[in-house]
Amino acid sequence: MKTGFAAIRITPCFSTHLGGAGTGAKRFFESVMDDIFTRVLVIESSGKKVCFVALDVTIVTEEYSERIRQFAEGLGFSRDAVMVHALQNHSAPSLGHFMLDPDFPELPDELEYLRGGEKRTYQYIFEKTCEAIKIANDSLTPVAIGAGTAVSDGLAFNRRAVLKGDKVRMPWFFSRSQHPLGPLDIKYIEGPIDPEIGVLCFRSADMKINSAILHFTCHPVNVFATSHYAISADWPGAWIEEVEKKFNTNCLVFNGCCGNINPWSAFTPDFYPDHKKMGKTLGKITADIIPRIVFSDSEILEFRSKKIKIPLRSEPEITARAREYLEKNPLPKMLENHPERIDPEWFESASIMSVEYTRKRGDFTYEIQVFRIGDCAIIGLPGEMFVEGQLEIKVHSPARFTFFAHAVNQYVGYIPTPQALKRGGHEAKFGYWSKLAPDAFGIIIENTLSLLNEVF
Repeated sequence: MKTGFAAIRITPCFSTHLGGAGTGAKRFFESVMDDIFTRVLVIESSGKKVCFVALDVTIVTEEYSERIRQFAEGLGFSRDAVMVHALQNHSAPSLGHFMLDPDFPELPDELEYLRGGEKRTYQYIFEKTCEAIKIANDSLTPVAIGAGTAVSDGLAFNRRAVLKGDKVRMPWFFSRSQHPLGPLDIKYIEGPIDPEIGVLCFRSADMKINSAILHFTCHPVNVFATSHYAISADWPGAWIEEVEKKFNTNCLVFNGCCGNINPWSAFTPDFYPDHKKMGKTLGKITADIIPRIVFSDSEILEFRSKKIKIPLRSEPEITARAREYLEKNPLPKMLENHPERIDPEWFESASIMSVEYTRKRGDFTYEIQVFRIGDCAIIGLPGEMFVEGQLEIKVHSPARFTFFAHAVNQYVGYIPTPQALKRGGHEAKFGYWSKLAPDAFGIIIENTLSLLNEVF
């Protein structure tokens, strides 16, 4: 087995829109807290090659992942062997227009950001990513492989708080002076977290760690919550910095299914989201994992891809109101007291009607990817699946180690559990970011496990 690695800085040299606000707000970055990167790991064994691309961006759309995969095909990769992972970093640009459906009517050029970003930024990131793929592909080195895990419960938290009346809200951090007794409206937290911290290492002949895949599951929103107009790689970047410093190695992060997971507790007073502190803690745990890893010369490298059809949600009354509003206001409506801000009702209506443009093309096509590297499985799932789905797959996986990358290859939106959809809340509110039918959750789990069993 051989691996090659490359990391190229993609912090734009010009101000650009940061994705992830979710409201159509204009959000151009005003400072750089730390740089963002495109990172590429290429693995070759027994005549097969796979290419993992990890981007410090909010979202990658199918348009740009296909362009990246086509470029990789020109270097000898199979399309199914290339996975493009957006770390879902909310303090970075996106790679592709994702806030409205591609078939949604054109908007004035000055309002391009309403679709999620700017094409000039996308082209910049795309070109840097292609450059990184070529460098990684040209730097293959023989390696042994090994994996290990640890668990920790103090880094990520389920972000769906259940209230009286079986309603849901997203907890925010609070101060003792505001809530000396805590947020008493919260009755309990709806779901679990995934406490696993995973490391897949590649060791070169000199016994040094050549490169590594790091796996954890949490929204990268520390900087988003505290420095709204700063660009940053958040906790994944801080984690990589710690591991590279400790082991003089190259690594990338796969962020798992964190649709309902945030990096702050609902019940810890005076909590401050600190991505550097989180990165240091993950780095310390990683430093405990790596010396305990047993390496082997396994040559097993497999990959599979499967496209499935998933029906879309149907909300006739909500859709009718959105259609009526847009017929009266076809162009974005600005707020009178904030002339640079879009009326939230216009953006919500546009998001709802985007589902209808998607529906005209039929059921949603969803691509699952499964990779086998020795006795480790890497699963690529598009969208923001709730962590319960990841846990269900992990506990039934035939692999010794099972690591996930969510938000891969295409924009989907949230994939909540059926029960969460009934309760509502941010992730379940009907629109372009929550558009799949309730049975999507089970369909994805079933097909992923089937593909896993096939690969193993």
